[in-house]
Amino acid sequence: MTFSTLALVVALGLCGPILAVRRSWRIPVILGELIAGILFGSTGFGVLHTSDPIFTFLADMGFAVVMFVAGTHVPVRDPAVRSALGVGAIRAGTVGLLATAAGFGVAQWFDTGHGAIYAVLMASSSAALVLPIIDSLGIRGKPVLALTAQVAIADTACVIALPLVIDPAEAGRAALGAIAVAVAAAILFLVLRQLELSGARRRAHRLSEDRAFALELRVSLAVLFALCALATQTHVSIMLAGFAAGLAVAGIGEPRRVARQLFAINDGFLGPLFFVWLGARLNLREFGEHPNLIGLGLFLGVGAILVHVATRAVGQPFAFGALAAAQIGVPVAAVTVGTQLHVLVPGESSAVMLGTLCTIAGAALAASRTAGATRAGG
Repeated sequence: MTFSTLALVVALGLCGPILAVRRSWRIPVILGELIAGILFGSTGFGVLHTSDPIFTFLADMGFAVVMFVAGTHVPVRDPAVRSALGVGAIRAGTVGLLATAAGFGVAQWFDTGHGAIYAVLMASSSAALVLPIIDSLGIRGKPVLALTAQVAIADTACVIALPLVIDPAEAGRAALGAIAVAVAAAILFLVLRQLELSGARRRAHRLSEDRAFALELRVSLAVLFALCALATQTHVSIMLAGFAAGLAVAGIGEPRRVARQLFAINDGFLGPLFFVWLGARLNLREFGEHPNLIGLGLFLGVGAILVHVATRAVGQPFAFGALAAAQIGVPVAAVTVGTQLHVLVPGESSAVMLGTLCTIAGAALAASRTAGATRAGG
């Protein structure tokens, strides 16, 4: 990878904010980054080569940071959300059961044998997508708390489940690796809590702010990459390491200064680089060779929306169900890990991302409908 290629990748990352600038569309920034990568990668001009080891390593760093930030978005410390965990768990469980039936049905229909993967994909939610949408709408109340709890539970459960189902032959080893990462994250949480209770974290924060040392950011990244090293050594996806580290930080409360610094690193460089790399890696030309996979992608996306809106039967508003269907982290991980392990058939990764885009479109429409109802009620 050269500086000219890196400059191109960073410039292509600007397509995300450009496409998302109109707030009323509620288009995630990552959509523009993915499209830019598709145009300049395997599908389009072929300028970006995702086999480049430096490009791939930087993308892995970006993936780890993206999942770390996603973990910090889970509101584990919010007492109001904790009070809604019961309702959220029931709805997440209902979606999980329906997604299992739908996932295996889709796998049988398209004869891929990946029913467990599809079930996890359909059941997943993305806290990193849904929670900012809720905040932007400015809506409050018990239904919102239940939705937040549901999304947090589904996001966490599916991140844990994906490594176990994506390669069933290695599920035992993946489970042991996941346990090792979880134990390390729990130890990290206990250490961070002790530092918080003793006041050491606040003293380090003041010193760092006064002397411009960025100590908390340095420590956060060092811990994150150490967990990623543990994950790779135990043959677990760095997705789990990043998410677990984020949950540990969320458990004690992420300092605002660190959040701003991580925002700069993630949203300004590593995150866009990862999503451009991911788009470049997708080869939509395979749809021409396997047109039935277009149907697979649509089934995955529409199926995910349907199993989520089915919670209307247990009292959840229809629009909130569609919002909960929005997914990004788990499908991206499935594509990334599945491609690396050669688990997915040709074109299947593109089908998964097509399904993901369908859920994002459904969430955007639901958000617009909710916003309109809120304005009318106001």
